[in-house]
Amino acid sequence: MVSISPNELSTGQLHAYLLGAVGPRPIAFASTVDEKGRPNLSPFSFFNVFSANPPILIFSPARRVRDNTTKHTLENALKTQEVVINVVNYDIVQQMSLASTEYGEGINEFKKAGLAMLRSDLVQPYRVAESPVQFECKVTKVEALGKEGGAGNLIFSEVLKIHIHSSILDKNGNIDQHKIDQVARMGGNWYCRATAGMFEVPKPLTTLGIGVDQIPEQIRLSKVLTGNDLGMLGNIEEMPSEKEVEEFIDDNNDLAKIVASGDRLKIERRAQKFLEEGNVLSAWKLLLSK
Repeated sequence: MVSISPNELSTGQLHAYLLGAVGPRPIAFASTVDEKGRPNLSPFSFFNVFSANPPILIFSPARRVRDNTTKHTLENALKTQEVVINVVNYDIVQQMSLASTEYGEGINEFKKAGLAMLRSDLVQPYRVAESPVQFECKVTKVEALGKEGGAGNLIFSEVLKIHIHSSILDKNGNIDQHKIDQVARMGGNWYCRATAGMFEVPKPLTTLGIGVDQIPEQIRLSKVLTGNDLGMLGNIEEMPSEKEVEEFIDDNNDLAKIVASGDRLKIERRAQKFLEEGNVLSAWKLLLSK
């Protein structure tokens, strides 16, 4: 393992390590206007949601490393106290990237990127019409994290109004995580597309899992089962009874043959398959079979 103190690195090197390791990062496609009302549009991947009551989004335009200058988005947010944060999906990722070009002051990145300007209801900055979700926000605070190149500036943005394209909603009116088709920032020139690698992990909020420490040692020390596998097994409230295990094996001839063979590796691999399918109870029953 390589261990490094931040002060041993140049700001550029440290920046690359941070962005290469912390990701994927959501993207705030931030729209602002200057004091003359001229539009500006730029993406920032130092971004997330931090509160629901009040609804607060925070993004951070960093000072440029090369010359310690600030970006138009930060300057506009300080002057007008307003911003629209647009969600980036796969359909506009290339246009979003083009908008990150450092055009001169007063240049309209909406036009440069070929994106449609949509008037907001409560704030001056325009919305990106093609964005699946747009947040009209007032800037409540800007906190500078330093004065040197690379220092961030946290822009606290309170959501005043949300606009959601109906095409990304499910039958219950919730945002469908497949339809929204979001992209996120990685290190270097890399991005990732959420729908290409989404998986579900149920939150243990309504149940009290037994924990990995309560899994029988023979299973816990398996050379086949991974940490993720053990985590799924440990999230069950109670292990199945001997009777439930016997009935399960008796009702499945293929599994009965595997158990009869006494081959522990085969048993664990088949149980792992159950886990991959999300069938935790069947995995437990097979693992506890004798």
